[in-house]
Amino acid sequence: MHEGQVQNYNFLQRGDSVIKKEMIAMLLAGGQGSRLGVLTQRVAKPAVSFGGKYRIIDFPLSNCINSGVDTVGVLTQYQPLRLNAHIGIGIPWDLDKNVGGVTVLPPYEKSTGSDWYSGTANAIYQNLEYMESYNPDYVLILSGDHIYKMDYEVMLDYHKASNADLTIATMPVPMEEASRFGLAITDGTGRILEFEEKPEHPRSNLASMGIYIFSFPVLRQALIELNEQPNCDFGMHIIPWIKEHDYRIFAYEFNEYWKDVGTLSSYWQANMELVDIIPEFNLYEEYWKIYTKSENIKPHYLGENASVTKSLVSEGCEIHGTVENSVLGVGVTIGEGAVVRDSIIMADTVIGDNTTVDKSIIAERCTIGSNCALGVGEYAESQYDKKVYRADLVTIGENSVIPDDVKIGKNTAIKGVTTAEDYPDGELPGGGYIIREVAGR
Repeated sequence: MHEGQVQNYNFLQRGDSVIKKEMIAMLLAGGQGSRLGVLTQRVAKPAVSFGGKYRIIDFPLSNCINSGVDTVGVLTQYQPLRLNAHIGIGIPWDLDKNVGGVTVLPPYEKSTGSDWYSGTANAIYQNLEYMESYNPDYVLILSGDHIYKMDYEVMLDYHKASNADLTIATMPVPMEEASRFGLAITDGTGRILEFEEKPEHPRSNLASMGIYIFSFPVLRQALIELNEQPNCDFGMHIIPWIKEHDYRIFAYEFNEYWKDVGTLSSYWQANMELVDIIPEFNLYEEYWKIYTKSENIKPHYLGENASVTKSLVSEGCEIHGTVENSVLGVGVTIGEGAVVRDSIIMADTVIGDNTTVDKSIIAERCTIGSNCALGVGEYAESQYDKKVYRADLVTIGENSVIPDDVKIGKNTAIKGVTTAEDYPDGELPGGGYIIREVAGR
């Protein structure tokens, strides 16, 4: 798109009326989520299950509608099928609007060629025409893979009161972790004097959350001027450009629950926090509901010998064994004599009779045989991917099958239909892995 074309496309007309939205949201949901290992080999990270019945993207979408933001563009790229099916036309979030609502925005064919999104800001630039069609005063940029509750209207009020051109949501982090984030150095009024992207020697611990409110004319100008920048990114390119042009940048400090569930350990920990007696992140608040796509599913059933303590159990589960300190997705079956502890079991998975599951993440539609033991033995370093598999978790990808009578050690990864022959002496030792291609079911 040439600059002249962009400048002349200011709004979209329906009849004699002009669509005008004060603020629209652009939700970046195209991430591969490679640090979640086998959980994201066939699904984008925002579509991964969380908290039993939800998916990660439900949280920013619910924040939008709870904050009065009724126009959301969802930018998808990696493995978008399940994410697209989940979002649909936005009915669960009341985003099925004639004007506005939710729109899925994948990369698309253009007369000059076809481009994948090559950076967070590049993805936004490629959808400039979509944003201009609503003639917004402000644009809210969000990530689709964080767990939190935030009233974006309060952040917008702060942006207006500060007369800001860009407001960055920030939160304090431990100084020893600060180098992992973009960091803001502010004055006494909250104005950002300097911004450093993942510095080796941090001078601040006020970390960017990847949530931005831009005054649209400033965002538009920055995107157009930097559109030739390879892998154009907000932290590395857009924010420095705005700073260099002496626009007003402010930090909106957020001190409530926020979790990046981008690693297996953080994902597991965030789910386990949900089952605390007084959870730090509460899914049951009436005034700030989390919405999700839900089917007409039968109630869950507890058998005669079932025992469930300190756990989240979703609709349609059938439990005949013991479940402790765990999160069960929709339609999970726990067999007679089975014991599930400190684990995440996603939708439609079956745990066989007399099987023990300890500290495991088991994805959707898996079958775990009878008389198995998962999460046994001592911790061992991963032989598959040391950067991803660093906790003592058993991680099993979707549609996997584990045969009867096997033991699986800690810090292991399994994906695919496996048989007894895959387990010498009936065991996969700690740190081991079995990865098979799985036909869709």
